[in-house]
Amino acid sequence: MQNISDAELQQLTIQIAKHLLDRNLSLSVAESCTGGWVAKCCTDLAGSSAWFDRGVVSYSNQSKQDLLNVQASTLTKFGAVSEQTALEMAQGCLSLSNADISVSITGIAGPDGGSLEKPVGTAWIAWALKGSAKAELHHFSGNRDAIRRQAVSTALNGIIKNASD
Repeated sequence: MQNISDAELQQLTIQIAKHLLDRNLSLSVAESCTGGWVAKCCTDLAGSSAWFDRGVVSYSNQSKQDLLNVQASTLTKFGAVSEQTALEMAQGCLSLSNADISVSITGIAGPDGGSLEKPVGTAWIAWALKGSAKAELHHFSGNRDAIRRQAVSTALNGIIKNASD
């Protein structure tokens, strides 16, 4: 899964656009380690304003609190790269937008910043819909670009899956 091309991300985003439009749903995203890459994929498509509501890049812990209502206690107890933070990011993004589904990504893309408990490549991705949310832990490999591409692809794939459940 390491070598994901821009063309593959574009094709996946086209599928998401059709899927959301067919169901009259809209999307918002909250990104940390991917720095707005999911939002870029979405807004690269002409007409995306019909299904894409907004994107938030919340790289710092303070921005997660200020922009997405992530609790300081969550960040202190579990850290920025955690299931709890990813869920709060996705839920905050959903509640502060007009979207029907949201996705959040928080992780360690490297090359520095990892630990034994959370090595480089660790990412939590969460999806939220009104009334439900779920998060998945992933361990991606490769350099910073490869890790981020894998996280973006996983987040995009999860949008279709979770908007269908």
